[in-house]
Amino acid sequence: MASRRNTNRAAARTRKIRARNFRFIKIFTAIIALIVAFALGFALRGHTHFLSSLGLPSSITGIDQTSKIENTTTSDDVMHSLSARVKEVDTLLNSDSLDTYPLDVATDAVLTAIAEASEDPYMRYYSNERYTELLNQKDEGYAGIGVLFSEHNGQAYVVDVFEGSDAQEKGVEEGDFVVSVDADSSQTWSRAEVTARLAQAAGSEILITWRRPDTPLSDNGAEFSTTLECKEYDEPNVTTEYDNDKHVGYIKIRQLTENSASLTKKAIEQLTKKGAKAFVLDLCDNPGGYLSQAVDVASLFMKSGTVVQLQTTNGISAKAASGQSATDAPLVVLVNKNTAAGAEVIAAALKESQRASELVGGTTLGKGSVQVVSQLSFGGALRYTAAFYLTPEGHSIDKVGVTPTHPLEASQSTQKSYAKELAASLIPQE
Repeated sequence: MASRRNTNRAAARTRKIRARNFRFIKIFTAIIALIVAFALGFALRGHTHFLSSLGLPSSITGIDQTSKIENTTTSDDVMHSLSARVKEVDTLLNSDSLDTYPLDVATDAVLTAIAEASEDPYMRYYSNERYTELLNQKDEGYAGIGVLFSEHNGQAYVVDVFEGSDAQEKGVEEGDFVVSVDADSSQTWSRAEVTARLAQAAGSEILITWRRPDTPLSDNGAEFSTTLECKEYDEPNVTTEYDNDKHVGYIKIRQLTENSASLTKKAIEQLTKKGAKAFVLDLCDNPGGYLSQAVDVASLFMKSGTVVQLQTTNGISAKAASGQSATDAPLVVLVNKNTAAGAEVIAAALKESQRASELVGGTTLGKGSVQVVSQLSFGGALRYTAAFYLTPEGHSIDKVGVTPTHPLEASQSTQKSYAKELAASLIPQE
């Protein structure tokens, strides 16, 4: 009996060894087969007819995909053209993919990605809905929350808070950036988009989240939210003062709207009648606006000469003074870190033409670029930088700004008093 049990145990061990060896052989054979298949894949690459005879379509093996797009793109196109690359992908998906995608959703995603990848901080893709809202932006008046906005790298920020406004009461300050409007943070809110949304919300309340930068115009800072009432603010765009003792007329332009030049001309005439023999033109916190108005305002003080040069893809062109000068009295210009765009054009033109060689305040923002909004045939629009401002002497304004001849880092009231004294000193002695 003992010997029989030993025999059975030995047989069982033998069966286990054979089974283990068989499994090893199967695994080893599978590995060899994979290696051979991988090698054959390289060896047969390009042999479309042979693969087809095996019943393998080229679209699945990936061997002859270029045949589907050879009539639509070239290798050079694909290397240097975004549209060619997108067309190649779209062609492949249309011919081979079993899935589909919503065209409008894909368009929004692609164009938004292009705008975000661009080095142009002002580039934006507007969907049909956002573009329609943007078209409702008002050029006149201050429908909103009692705040004047400018823009830095495509993001709206506060340059002025109106006295007694809801924004002032809720603690909004100069320099605060807009993060979201009505909890919508899906985009970077530009000046145009913020003002358009506020105009639409007139008569209602709106929730705005702000970022207060650690240092002026920085990307860091604490966020806070305010619920503000939107209404019409009847703030004059051009204001004046007359100093009877100094015979100095003071003119402040808040922004360059459609009638800024005509209002400024009227201010010059009224102050001259009062006895003004010199002027202070205050462009502090002016975010710019219409370039045509910038040229016309500068022309009120310049008899002739270039006001600004525009650098575009077609080269450089110049815009000259209109010849509609309203005064040749001595002039001092006030600027600060929030003086931007068209207001910088005025300051640079008056400085370099020697019409106002005296600039008082701080170096301007350096927003020397021009954005255009082009409507797209399939809906929506694209905003992008189309030109750069150059001074009459050809110096760049963008990211450089205009440097004052009299740097003065002080309160605006102090700067204003200094500018008046300087203007008075320029009046010829009789």
